[in-house]
Amino acid sequence: MGPEKDCILDIRDLVMRFGGLMALYRPDFVVMRGSITAIIGPNGAGKTTLFNVITGFLIPTEGLVLFNDKPITCLKPHQISRIGISRTFQTVEIFRNMTVLENVMLGFHGRMGSSFTASGLKAPWAVKKENLIKEKAEGILKFIGLSRKSNHAADSLPLGEQKILEVARALACEPALICLDEPAAGLNETESHVLSSLIRAIKEKGITVLLVEHDMKVVMDISDDILVLNHGQKIAQGPPDEIKSHPRVIEAYLGDE
Repeated sequence: MGPEKDCILDIRDLVMRFGGLMALYRPDFVVMRGSITAIIGPNGAGKTTLFNVITGFLIPTEGLVLFNDKPITCLKPHQISRIGISRTFQTVEIFRNMTVLENVMLGFHGRMGSSFTASGLKAPWAVKKENLIKEKAEGILKFIGLSRKSNHAADSLPLGEQKILEVARALACEPALICLDEPAAGLNETESHVLSSLIRAIKEKGITVLLVEHDMKVVMDISDDILVLNHGQKIAQGPPDEIKSHPRVIEAYLGDE
């Protein structure tokens, strides 16, 4: 069976221009189902632009994004979420005036939502659905290790737990592919270790992981495959051991060490 039969995400002939700036130029790659794939590269390499194209926040100038062999290039973010791709952001985007549990419950409403009127009037079927969402959210909080803080205000959590909460809300979308944008940014070594363990556990649940990350220890520890971008182009792709010693990667990004 060829690799294309096992891939969940396929990026083909992708070009992204902003006026005269070429942000992406054909960084063709595939993400294998059930893997952890990292995208690395220096600042300005096009990593977040690529993420934004994949998740529907940008429409590319040219090219295709295929998810489960179906084109998703022109879908809006909420449509992409519904078909099984969720994401986090570089800066934490939690609802600070809500509890930890409520933040996770919000992630479910995009897929299981009832009408505002039905919820407000406490229609029996809406109450049943709300209870189901709460039960599922509590299950995710147990999985990520935040059950004990389910009723805490989200903004009372330290940064490391806020980042994990955002991952939890992305999991509430019940994705086949979760896209994590710099999840370890701002974390200390202990928090990064907790995050790495969580990402591995997500993979073990059968969810494919695609992440942009600058923390090379995290990337090298957890990735099955690494894509390296520079100036919007792919300069290398392969397993961690291969990427560590790749001459173009060392020159462009990793340095002599």
